[in-house]
Amino acid sequence: MTELADAPTDLDESDGARVSFVVNGTPVTVRRSHPHLLAALREELDITSPKDGCSPSGQCGCCTVFVDGKAIVACQCDMDKVEGSSVVTLEGVDEAERQTFADAFAACGGLQCGFCIPGIVMRAKSQIDKKGSSLTREGMAPHLGAHLCRCTGYVKVLDAIEAVAHGTMCAPALANTVGGGGAKYEAAPLTLGDRGYVDDIRVPGMLHAALHLTDHARADIEAIDTSAALAAPGVEAVFTADDLPGELRVGIIHKDWPVMIPVGGRTSYAGDVLAIVVADTRDHARAAAELVEVTYEVHAPNTDARAALRDTAPLSVWGTDSNVLSTSAYTRGADFDEAFAASAFTVHETFRTQRIEHAFLEPESTVAVPAGDDGDRTLHVYSGGQGVWDDRNDIAAVLDVDPSRVTVELVSNGGAFGGKEDMSNQAHASLAAWKLGRPVKCTLSREESFRMHAKRHPIELEYWAGCDADGRFTALKVRGIGDSGAYASVGMKVLERAAGHACGPYRWQALDIETIAVRTNNLVCGAFRGFGANQAQFAMEGVLDRLAEQVGISGWEMRKRNVIKPGDEWGPGQIMDDGAGGAEACLDQIKASYDAAIASGKAVGLGLGLKNSGLGNGFREVSKAVIRFLPSDGDDVGRIEVRHGWTEMGQGVHTVALQVAAQELGVDPDRIDVIVDTTRELGFGQTTGSRGTLMVAGSVSDACAAAKAGGFAVGVDYEGEYVVDWTQKLGDPKVTNPMIHSVFSYAAQMVIADPQSGAIEKVVAVHDVGKAVNPMLVEGQVEGSVHMGLGYALTEEFPTDPETGFPTNMTLRSLGILRAKDVPEIEVQLVEVAQPRSPFGIKGVGEIGLVPTAPAVAAALHAVDGEWRTTLPMRRTAP
Repeated sequence: MTELADAPTDLDESDGARVSFVVNGTPVTVRRSHPHLLAALREELDITSPKDGCSPSGQCGCCTVFVDGKAIVACQCDMDKVEGSSVVTLEGVDEAERQTFADAFAACGGLQCGFCIPGIVMRAKSQIDKKGSSLTREGMAPHLGAHLCRCTGYVKVLDAIEAVAHGTMCAPALANTVGGGGAKYEAAPLTLGDRGYVDDIRVPGMLHAALHLTDHARADIEAIDTSAALAAPGVEAVFTADDLPGELRVGIIHKDWPVMIPVGGRTSYAGDVLAIVVADTRDHARAAAELVEVTYEVHAPNTDARAALRDTAPLSVWGTDSNVLSTSAYTRGADFDEAFAASAFTVHETFRTQRIEHAFLEPESTVAVPAGDDGDRTLHVYSGGQGVWDDRNDIAAVLDVDPSRVTVELVSNGGAFGGKEDMSNQAHASLAAWKLGRPVKCTLSREESFRMHAKRHPIELEYWAGCDADGRFTALKVRGIGDSGAYASVGMKVLERAAGHACGPYRWQALDIETIAVRTNNLVCGAFRGFGANQAQFAMEGVLDRLAEQVGISGWEMRKRNVIKPGDEWGPGQIMDDGAGGAEACLDQIKASYDAAIASGKAVGLGLGLKNSGLGNGFREVSKAVIRFLPSDGDDVGRIEVRHGWTEMGQGVHTVALQVAAQELGVDPDRIDVIVDTTRELGFGQTTGSRGTLMVAGSVSDACAAAKAGGFAVGVDYEGEYVVDWTQKLGDPKVTNPMIHSVFSYAAQMVIADPQSGAIEKVVAVHDVGKAVNPMLVEGQVEGSVHMGLGYALTEEFPTDPETGFPTNMTLRSLGILRAKDVPEIEVQLVEVAQPRSPFGIKGVGEIGLVPTAPAVAAALHAVDGEWRTTLPMRRTAP
């Protein structure tokens, strides 16, 4: 560590260095040096309803405010332009109007993670002020072009805006039963920007950290010179890998991801960190981080997964001994070659899927607050990660302290979709705070976020498939290669999941499946909604539709003849339980809409998919929860804490915990506070695999039973537990019929396109979720998944430069995410086929929502022009 005491600053307080304007009716004066109005509002005035999702690019809309009555994005408003102006943020809107918006968004389910909503509310207010009750959802959608929402698919956002415009009275309330359709927990403060995220936290004496990332994806680090950074204004300290007291590497499964690359080490991808600069302001820290000078010996990166598998390929990742991260393989049933040769119809096709950026709206942020002296120092870390217990353990290992000295508190995050499973800047903020004995915040820029966190795997899948003359499947062979980037993350599990799901929700006589996860110097790939199942089933559904055409039957009929049913042997050998009836139930449910669309002359595509919920594969999955009754306050009844171990990231897991507790305890849900932190040992692993709902429901229900048995005593931790311990590993030769997953959810989706233009007009999504704990929120999950699935199918891509391994799309707009005006009508129908051995029959919905979308789009476009699609995305511009 290099540290500078009493570092000088350039926080010039002279009149010429100040800008005066009015905010929410109050005159203010701020530093002219702020890069834009958003920075002045957030960093100096502590006005936090405008969120920073992409500054200074102005492409997410989260920072929308009024300047002299006009809705603008604050991160693109220079300080010189705001001088003398009147600025209104959501905090300054009339309280009655604020409540109207809060009620509408809560009642309509118009938010999930909530990060984008304050900006959308300001835009909606602008249009309602102009157009009043004449504003329609169709009229509003184009005005959301400046706004990005990654969670909702915009359907219920527009419902809420239309309700406000038309003066519809909304009276949201929390549900007190499982299956009730009440509002989302914390919906009102999320809508208004009053419920903060990590970057909204302010702590007295807090410093700011910025990271210096590598200039090269594969290079030896010969020297790091921090002297210029240390001498920069406001800088308190600069840290490198030499300052790490404990472990250098962290990771969810393999500890192979360096917190920083030391001198003498080698970088492995574009997101490697070389130094941490800590200063009095974010701007000072960022400016100084650019002054860190690094001497490299640059090597050509491995950016082609197939080439990286060759015996002559150099190792991609420093500290590893192979470019093969994992191989997942199994064979089942008859001999493939014989069954394939005997098939009446066959298909041989290669499919390629693309790398995708999660584009959660909230960039990664961590606040670390130390307490006590060096000998007994503790650390409280505010994290938005998907596994705060993993965060705690890795932070403790990096600091070389007992985990009991580190508490990680979850701050419900602004979206994740799997992209916040791996640690990003938690260790960096924690190291700086621990070393300096002062609170430190580290918030990534959008560009840093793009480079650092794991992405969706691009996978090449070669399929050989056959069927008999009646269209019943015979033989399937799959060979898959996934570019997993540099570090392990959960890449081996993604390719394992792709192998397991490669056969789709169908019966086969012969299977020969193999997938390989390859280490390259491209961006790390890991968890992302779908987790390998969507890549595999884009290919599987594609070969099914080709075979159906050869047989001469419809896509629906082909699926009906082959769909798995309870008691069937599926894929890796699992004997399916009664929950598998959901696959056929979805097919049957969608049949009427399918027939009607075809009869009307539309181009129609169908997709059927399954997705596991939970980790499975022999893992013992444990979820714990605590119910605690607090003392009453005067005449008020006491509040009730519900503590669990799962990350709220918009999907509604806190709402699930609340509704289960309200039902099982028979209490008013308004009495309940939902909390996640590591003060109790309640969490085991990541909030991943669509398992949060069923795991939290099971553990909270059990905790409620303990509370009943204990007489609801005040101040007692009533602990409950839910365990899944009956799965086996994929490909285990000692198990004839391994149950690789305890739960599957199912979905059938139909895409309707204009037969002339190919424009997507409508998506019908039929989903079996076992039990919808909150049907409105489940619908919202499906709508958001379909929106993401359409982007995945048509327009989204996050490529890297083959010469450098660095990403080439570095703004949100360049990602190809569909905006509100591009989203077709989405009709959601829910099916409930209860899952055995699952609390309340729950299956899960977080990931299945986009599994059938891309193949349904491909089939619809084939109906338009007769061309079979094999590569994603199918279009690079919005339809």
